[in-house]
Amino acid sequence: MQKGKPAKKYSQAGRLHTIIRLLEARRGMTLDDLAEECDVDRRTIHRDLNAVGEAGYSLTTEWQDGKKVYSFLTKSRNIPPITFTLNQLMSLYLLRSLGVHLAGTPFQAEIEELFRNITSVLPDRYAAHLERIARVSLPIMHGARDYSFAAAHLEELQRALLHQYRIRMDYAKQGREAGEEYDVDPYTLVFHKGGIYLLGYAHNRKAMRLFALERVRGVAVTRQRFEIPAGYEPEGHFKSAFGLVSDTSMKVCVRFSADVAHAVRERVWRPDQKVRSDSEGRVTIEFEAAGEMELVSWILSYGAHAEVLEPPELRREVKRQVKEMREFYRGKEKGQEKKTRKSS
Repeated sequence: MQKGKPAKKYSQAGRLHTIIRLLEARRGMTLDDLAEECDVDRRTIHRDLNAVGEAGYSLTTEWQDGKKVYSFLTKSRNIPPITFTLNQLMSLYLLRSLGVHLAGTPFQAEIEELFRNITSVLPDRYAAHLERIARVSLPIMHGARDYSFAAAHLEELQRALLHQYRIRMDYAKQGREAGEEYDVDPYTLVFHKGGIYLLGYAHNRKAMRLFALERVRGVAVTRQRFEIPAGYEPEGHFKSAFGLVSDTSMKVCVRFSADVAHAVRERVWRPDQKVRSDSEGRVTIEFEAAGEMELVSWILSYGAHAEVLEPPELRREVKRQVKEMREFYRGKEKGQEKKTRKSS
């Protein structure tokens, strides 16, 4: 394997997908080319090509410069049409609706094209159901992200993710208009509260970093391949986080009033959470988590119905913010009273 190329410990199914993609993208490839791309020997590739042909793909060969080159005979393949039950179509449209936060990205356009392709092969008897099926789910989004600045660069990012190419990214940090340059090995797209983030290794920081896609100002895909570390699991990066921030973990204990107890009790906030109720109908939740500001935001969203019992520093921070909010609104009210007196 060449230095800088990603390790490809594929199953045969994974290799077949790679071979089909490569033959569709290029005019022709030799056994050596395919073996190098898939990091296996020529004999394995030969068996894989036989499997591709058995799957209905029309392969052809020709000699070029003394080497046998494989390609597809035509764009069309003799593949049996995919059929769907109404229940499966309903589930597909549900997944489609959950992608509403992809608006303004190339991912949304590709999903729409996928559904047009699905519609084109559906039996006539299902056509009348499509419009109704499309309305069986309704996502409601508040505070949707604006990807207009980054949309032009996401196709390049998508290519880098698919082929494991390092990127040079122009990224504007929060609160800044000017971008900063990062050399990043893109690992994983992360979806959180309607936002899309890129998790990858930033070489200038020599550490894993999380980038909000709406702040991307430019992406240049290099020809340098990278390897994802053995044992990498994206969920491990957020193992201790309440949301996205993985700083110092703390033991959190919050008590909720009886008025909101049912809503709190019915949700899983952390895998290790412990929930207990008292005689007054209140609910107390305990868990370990990192991300103080995300925890504060969650607690404040319940207003007077949530009380931090521990840790003391989290309780102090919530108290500080409540105090500042009170002083802010009191100041506004006093200012309004003065205006009212002057006008009268």
